[in-house]
Amino acid sequence: MIWLTELYIALRDFMESGGPVLWYIALLVTFMWALIFERIYYFLFIHEGFAQNINTRYLSMSFKTPWHKNMTKTRLVSEGKIAINRNIQLIQVCIALCPLFGLMGTVTGMIEVFQVMAFNGGGDARSMAGGVSKATLPTMAGMVSALSGVLAMIWVKNQVETNELLMGEYVSGHSKQGVKK
Repeated sequence: MIWLTELYIALRDFMESGGPVLWYIALLVTFMWALIFERIYYFLFIHEGFAQNINTRYLSMSFKTPWHKNMTKTRLVSEGKIAINRNIQLIQVCIALCPLFGLMGTVTGMIEVFQVMAFNGGGDARSMAGGVSKATLPTMAGMVSALSGVLAMIWVKNQVETNELLMGEYVSGHSKQGVKK
């Protein structure tokens, strides 16, 4: 249980040395990863049942004309694509915001350095060190957060593209294998 206390202290010290922008980055990353985990959960556990439900709905319908059949298939494919693409753009926005929040931390940290230089002169390196730390840590945190999101999105986008291509087959019942993972 001591390791938990040490982890808390290390995290607290890191957040204090990086300034208040690190808290905004932490909130953004938590939100981004919640959305990513939701998409991973959807593709691993829910999508196959959703595709089978669409297939069952399509096969249970009777159509008066080929036009009605085609429009129903188009509607069901669209419903599937909407479910597949849910929150993808929001995740991409969060990934793009991570480095921008890091840049905001850089700017606020450099403002602190300039304030110290204005009050104490440029020769006091110790007093400038806190501002430099507040300038570099948010940049690093923003870049690492964005990189982690990009790596996760590679898998998610692969699932999106694969399942979008197969959605027409799921609707018409030609794919007997189910959803590929």
